[in-house]
Amino acid sequence: MTTKEIILQLLQGTQRKGMDKVTEWLQNSDFFFAPASTLFHGNYQGGLADHSLNVYRAAMQLRDAALKLNPDLAPELPSDSVTVSSLLHDVCKANIYKPIVKKRLNGFGKWEDYTGYTVDYNEFPLGHGEKSVIILLRLGLVLTDAEIAAIRWHMTAWDLPFQSNEAKSNINAAKEKYPLCALVQLGDGFASSLMEKIKKY
Repeated sequence: MTTKEIILQLLQGTQRKGMDKVTEWLQNSDFFFAPASTLFHGNYQGGLADHSLNVYRAAMQLRDAALKLNPDLAPELPSDSVTVSSLLHDVCKANIYKPIVKKRLNGFGKWEDYTGYTVDYNEFPLGHGEKSVIILLRLGLVLTDAEIAAIRWHMTAWDLPFQSNEAKSNINAAKEKYPLCALVQLGDGFASSLMEKIKKY
């Protein structure tokens, strides 16, 4: 199965209300073709889908480990919540990356053209995690409070807007209240730092 087929099957398997609209939107966007970044992890065509699936796989492994260590967490880490939060945490990145021609020095010291990406936030400039939540809610996906918090704060402190005290207080409260929030943060960090190599141009 392709990455696209696996992701769609996993999402549809949650039988979550509103998921049909989400999977339709994903297929009509560039979600399955876009990179996950311009310079860092998943900076290649299809990197966003690969990254999303990696976060899901990491989060599920971490969930299994957490439940072995603390079985009381089971009600707060339902598998469908982990699936929804991890696979959809970065839908904010769909439709923002544009291919461009860049220059690089090759092995002979000569400049050559290569295809890279730039970012265009003009279509819906609304931030990162919060943008993902808003897109999903507008599509009609039913999300729990824990899932909203996990998607909103998946970037951990990297996404604290202007380092505001209010944002710091909210992210700390979310991690304390929702174990799912911490799990998705860990899965995202594990995937991007340990599972995915940066493509060197």
